[in-house]
Amino acid sequence: MSTNIESPGRPSRRLPESAVPEGCPAWSGEKARLWARAQPPVWVPVRMRSLHLLALAMVGLTAGFWLANSRDVPPVLAALVPLHLVWTLARPEALRVSGPVLTLVLAWYGGTHDLPLLVGFLLVNAAWALAEFRMSARRTQRMWALSAAEGVTAVVPEGVGPLRRGRFLIALGLVLAALGGAFVLVASGWEAPADRREAVLAGWFTVGWGLTALASGRLARRRAAGLRGAPAPVLRVLVRDGANGDVEVFTADDVAALRPMFTVTAEEWYDDEEDEEDEEARLLKEKEMEALLDSLDAGAEEAAQPGPLREAVLYGAPYDGGELVIVSAPEDARNGADEAQGEEAPGAGEREASEGAREPGSGGGGSGDEEFVVESSMAPVRALSERAVRLRTAAEKARARRSAVYADRRAAAADGLTERLASGAVRRWRAGWLDRAVCLVVVLWAALMVLSESGGWRYVPGVLLGFVGVMLLPRMAAWRITADRDGLWFNGLRGVRHIEWDHLMTVRCEGGELKLDSRRPRFGSAWTAHAPRWGRLERRFGLVHPYERTAAEITAMWQDPALRPTAPSDEPARGRALWPLGVVLGLVWVAALVLVP
Repeated sequence: MSTNIESPGRPSRRLPESAVPEGCPAWSGEKARLWARAQPPVWVPVRMRSLHLLALAMVGLTAGFWLANSRDVPPVLAALVPLHLVWTLARPEALRVSGPVLTLVLAWYGGTHDLPLLVGFLLVNAAWALAEFRMSARRTQRMWALSAAEGVTAVVPEGVGPLRRGRFLIALGLVLAALGGAFVLVASGWEAPADRREAVLAGWFTVGWGLTALASGRLARRRAAGLRGAPAPVLRVLVRDGANGDVEVFTADDVAALRPMFTVTAEEWYDDEEDEEDEEARLLKEKEMEALLDSLDAGAEEAAQPGPLREAVLYGAPYDGGELVIVSAPEDARNGADEAQGEEAPGAGEREASEGAREPGSGGGGSGDEEFVVESSMAPVRALSERAVRLRTAAEKARARRSAVYADRRAAAADGLTERLASGAVRRWRAGWLDRAVCLVVVLWAALMVLSESGGWRYVPGVLLGFVGVMLLPRMAAWRITADRDGLWFNGLRGVRHIEWDHLMTVRCEGGELKLDSRRPRFGSAWTAHAPRWGRLERRFGLVHPYERTAAEITAMWQDPALRPTAPSDEPARGRALWPLGVVLGLVWVAALVLVP
């Protein structure tokens, strides 16, 4: 009993009758408005971002170090401070335990006139109150969602695939907990008291972060398994793929897509029978699918438009932090593939679309008009407040302006290429002042952060940063691309890699990333380079980013064989392995760690 909903000027994709459970109600009207009003206040943090978590962790660690050093709070208790702040966003349920414990700790180690601890006491309890607001809103949202379902339940379709939710978080949590525990054991034997306390605190914080990831994975897995183990409440809605890749869910009567209720990251499961495929064919298919997705992402970034509005059925009660299964009408994948051809060589987008794209509904639909897509949530449901909707709209407009700037600069980079490339000489592109400036800033930042410390706080992060720098900085500062009659040559840490012109699959400059890839699986991962970029400055001063010029010239030679070099390049011109530069950099860094007082 599905209702076919049409949007004026932009009809939604219709879900076949067979995909809608009998009696499934539409989520709309007053019941949807009650659910929206049950959201927590705008000043309660709901949406979690990695940058926010990192900032809270750094602030909390600073406060924890101060407590351990100035108030002699045991490191295992002081580690609760950064964890308490992280749990405010990631796991508000945990604040029901950490809030009372931290309150007792601050009361035990502080006094009535200890102003810093009084401020900490207020902040701890404020975060505790925010968590309670959020938990209360969750319960109310779930209640209104169950009320809207009117008691109608259905079994999740078979196309949902195996249960994979939470596996990554569980593995990550076990690794972090083990590393943190080992660090606590090692740091407990350090001689300097201050270094020992801070290192043990950092170790307990890592253990806590690991347990947080483990608990999140287990909880998500249990909720996702609950949807598959018994009939779940169902609701008819409208959905579309947002510009950032998340699924936006609208009420069934919001045919103009004016106000998304919430967003969720969802993934469709495919049964490709990859075990029966040749390994090289499988790798080639993966590389072509990656190139197709890159081109589709680039097209979406330039258009800054979400996907078409589609009818769908939600399995599970939607609420902040919940898990869902979404059965929806398929998108027209061919539109995206056609747009992608502008980013690749002639014919490349068509080839990738035919070999890499999948038919909608392969996860559980039929054929023809009976096709539908079954997706499982891969991240928790996140409700959208009115303010969040306004911010998303502003972000889409900013993305459109940025894409327009990049398009203008791309056109400017392509001007006059024919004259410059018609000579037939070997062409080279290499790292410039911008790449080397980034490397210098990274080195100075690492030196200021590490060399100002002593004891374990110099050598533990110093070794880690040194290893990362040795692996990344040589290629950032000395990368080289050489184009000759036989194709493109790239230098690297271990040696030189080669792509023949006929095997070139991807040439893109998107934002601050330059990416090139081969259709041959043995080439390995795509070659990339990264540099900062400011589109507003480029537009204001008429500048062309070096990566845009490089991508434009390589694309011109790829598409027009007459512009390619006619002579081969000798071996030294193709560049050499960069590992000697990495060895020199590593020796200099070790000497700085040992000799700088």
